[in-house]
Amino acid sequence: MHLKHSALWLVPVVVILHAFSIAQEQREAIQMWLTTADRSALLSLQASPLHFSASSNTQLVIDVNDMAQYQRMEGFGLAVTGGSAQLLMQMDPARREALLEELFGTKSDDINISYIRVSIGSSDMNDHPYTYDDLHPGQTDANLDNFSLVPDRADVIPVLKEILSINPQIKILGSPWSAPAWMKTNDKLKGGHLKPQYYEAYAKYLMKYVEAMRAEGITLDTLTVENEPLNPKNTPSMVMFAPEEAAFIAKNLGPAFQEGISTKILLYDHNPDVPSYALSILANPEASKYVAGTAFHLYGGDVSTLTAVHDEYPNKSLYMTEQDVSGGSEGPLEIAEAVRRVPIGSVRNWSLNVLLWNLASDPHMGPHTNDGGCTTCIGAITVDGNHVTRNLAYYTIAHFSKFVGRGSVRIASSEAEQLATAAFVNPDHKIVLVVSNTANFERTFSVRHHGEVFTTTLPEESVATYVW
Repeated sequence: MHLKHSALWLVPVVVILHAFSIAQEQREAIQMWLTTADRSALLSLQASPLHFSASSNTQLVIDVNDMAQYQRMEGFGLAVTGGSAQLLMQMDPARREALLEELFGTKSDDINISYIRVSIGSSDMNDHPYTYDDLHPGQTDANLDNFSLVPDRADVIPVLKEILSINPQIKILGSPWSAPAWMKTNDKLKGGHLKPQYYEAYAKYLMKYVEAMRAEGITLDTLTVENEPLNPKNTPSMVMFAPEEAAFIAKNLGPAFQEGISTKILLYDHNPDVPSYALSILANPEASKYVAGTAFHLYGGDVSTLTAVHDEYPNKSLYMTEQDVSGGSEGPLEIAEAVRRVPIGSVRNWSLNVLLWNLASDPHMGPHTNDGGCTTCIGAITVDGNHVTRNLAYYTIAHFSKFVGRGSVRIASSEAEQLATAAFVNPDHKIVLVVSNTANFERTFSVRHHGEVFTTTLPEESVATYVW
């Protein structure tokens, strides 16, 4: 009788231990998604999952510590330029729908882009320059009676609505390349400054844009005051020195946006090689009170400047709003350096997002404007009719966007020579670790988390995202 009861007592223990063993096995399975320089793997889930063990058999160890937490991420994505929208709208509707689902959806084959950038008016990646209040030379429209979104109705607005139907929660940043020519010192869309007499009108212009897009069901989360305010070479473009931008924010744009507009204002939107631009405006209490943070590109200067700005103004956010990582469909895929420099470099220096330039181009690296359009920018995808080719920027951003959900938090991860890392904890408590091996030889290393380790090998000049 005693033995019978003992046997009965052992049954639930065995069941519990078996369940614990299964739970351990499930917890310890680590997915590895790999992209290699030779293109033999392109965001490919590796067939054999990795597993944690109690000890490491390598001297090289990357530590992941989710007790040390940093910024809460807002998203990863691309610029949906006017040219991108034009190419997408030229596709057959069913092909376009499938492509947008792949880009912005959350299914197993999708890459879940969660943040996009649009130009307010045209950018240099449109087939022609325009604003929403273009007039004949000599005419003015201070009351903005001629303001209209008509130039965006054929391409940009329909594409944005399709994207929102797939991902209603996507965040959208708007950036102007130029004010209307009649507001500027040179009466042109390229170069020139905003005339002080039109500061109020331009603030109203930006406010009308936000309101008109909202009426279309398109809400802007953030807005930068001016794209690349120190660059007069693009068509369109507009120079706005730091004192000009500070005055415009303090006296015009900031107060205008207090009137029922929730869109956040970001300053600068240019390279970190002139840190005084952002710091001088953040130090101006009349302007900084209206500003949510600073936007940066990475065509010049060092990404560590973002941390310097954060350390001086920790209550202001940082955003990486543009960087071109052009690379086509032929030759080695230079993904390791692209990932190390832009997404990893940005998030390790407090950026809440990463936006690459730009979503789509045609086989001739267009559409772009004449006399100042980018002639070397290759989109994340090349669209040639209904044929789509996925390029370097696609895989660079997908290694983050597919796995790092909105609301995830960056956590501490150590690095080693030629092994750059960024790690996150998702709202569902899953850990995401991105590792870039910029060495020209494979690296074997261990990853340690909560005292346990797994060992992995990353091919030369390749990138892997690990999820557990």
